Amino acid sequence: MEKTESERRIVERREAERKENRDHVLYHPVISAVERCPSTDVKLAAIAVGLNIRLKAADMPAGMQERAFRYARLMLDAAATDTRPNPTHIALALKKEFDSSYGPAWHCVVGKSFGSFLTHSPGGFLYFSVDKLSFLLFKTLVQPII
Repeated sequence: MEKTESERRIVERREAERKENRDHVLYHPVISAVERCPSTDVKLAAIAVGLNIRLKAADMPAGMQERAFRYARLMLDAAATDTRPNPTHIALALKKEFDSSYGPAWHCVVGKSFGSFLTHSPGGFLYFSVDKLSFLLFKTLVQPII
């Protein structure tokens, strides 16, 4: 199946961003565990642009990514009416949202500057930024204690 011109431009832009990110941050190369059709990628990209979100790396179904994007934007907009956003409260709220929606063992880091090295479950990793805050959301496997 041949890609449309807009889909090719999105892929080229992502590749350019990945190359740029390699110079500034440790890039997390991801092979998606879930095959997505190009139209889903285009829709997700349009949502991200509309919410002022920059996707850095993902190994997560598009619907879950959209939920994280919208919830993060909602939390930042709600915090903007009070004072400066509290990254700890935002991380806790996003973690609880994903724990309740997609099962336990979600972890969330929110901040302006942080490093990470982690292992995640397949289909359970998302790294993006909104405004000046970066979000790292990932799921780990829960083993029952015997």
